[in-house]
Amino acid sequence: MKLFKKPILVFTFLVLYLHGNCWGFFAHQKINYYAVFLLPPQLLTFYKPHIAFLSEHAVDPDKRRYILANEGPRHYIDIDYYGAYPFDNLPRIWDSAVAKFGEDTLQQHGIAPWWIQVMQRRLTAAFKEKDAAKILKLSAELGHYVADAHVPLHTSSNHNGQLTGQQGIHGFWESRIPELLANNEWDFFIGKAAYINAPGTFIWKRVLQSAAEADTVLEVEKAVSQQFSTDQKFAFEERNGKVVRQYSSTFSKAYNAALHGMVERRMRDAIYAVASLWYTAWVDAGQPDLTHLNNQTFNAADVKEFEALNQAWRNNAGQEHE
Repeated sequence: MKLFKKPILVFTFLVLYLHGNCWGFFAHQKINYYAVFLLPPQLLTFYKPHIAFLSEHAVDPDKRRYILANEGPRHYIDIDYYGAYPFDNLPRIWDSAVAKFGEDTLQQHGIAPWWIQVMQRRLTAAFKEKDAAKILKLSAELGHYVADAHVPLHTSSNHNGQLTGQQGIHGFWESRIPELLANNEWDFFIGKAAYINAPGTFIWKRVLQSAAEADTVLEVEKAVSQQFSTDQKFAFEERNGKVVRQYSSTFSKAYNAALHGMVERRMRDAIYAVASLWYTAWVDAGQPDLTHLNNQTFNAADVKEFEALNQAWRNNAGQEHE
C-alpha cells in the first residue's frame, strides 16, 4: 500500500486569523491530552509520564506540511467528490480505490481514512518492538490524523467555505470555538477506551459521520450571520496575549448554541477514538509489558527531526497557533 508515491500541490486559503488546516494547535493538544486518561492502567503507566510530549507533538503533522508536499492529503478527504452520501461509489479498500480512480485522483482529494490505517499498523509494530520513541511519536501523530477525521469540513471540498462565500469558517469551527469554550464549559472525561475489532470500518464510520455534518456547519453559520451586523460578528479581542480581529465572542457562542453542541461532541468523539486506537494497537501487538520503557530517550535523529519541524513552522507560519 503506497500512499505517497507522487507529490501534489497543496493549495491554501486565507482566513481571518489562522490557517484552516487542522483542529488548531489548542484542540489537537487537548485531544491527545485527554485521550491519555481513557487508557487502562497497563498503558496509563507509560503514557501519562509522557503526556506533555503527546500533547506538544500532536501538531507535528501540521508542521510537516511545510516540509513534505505529500503531507497535506493525509489530513482530509473531499469525499463529496465521489458522489452522494454514503459515497458507496468509493471503495474503502485502498487497492480497490486506486484501481477505480487512480492514485493521483485519491491524493488530490485526500487520503485521510487510509493514512490513519497506515499509522495504526505502524504503531502496532512499534509496540511489538517495544520502541518507546516510536510509540510516542506515532501515538502523537496518529492522534492528529484521527482528530482531523472528526472535523466535518475535512470531508468536504468546500473545506473553508470558499465555494459559498464563507472563507474562514474552517478555522472558526475548529479553532475559535474550542479555544473560547473548551476549558470552562466542556466535559472531556468520557469513560474508557475500548478495543476496536475492525479499525478500518471504525475509521470510515467516523469519516461518514463528519461528512453528514459538513453541510450543517455551513448552513448554520449563514443562518446565524443574518442575525448579526458585520461589526457584531467580528471584533478585536485578545488571543494568546495579543489583540486580534476575529469572530466575536458573542457571535461564536451564538453559532455554537445553534450547532447544538456539535463541536464539543466531535471533540469528545475524537478523544475516545484516539484513546481506543492507541489501546487497540497495543492489544494487537500482544499487550507487551511497557513497565521498563519510560527510561528510553529520543536519539539524535529524533531531536533533529523535531527541530526541523519547528523551524519549518516558524519560517512559514510564525507563532500564530502557539
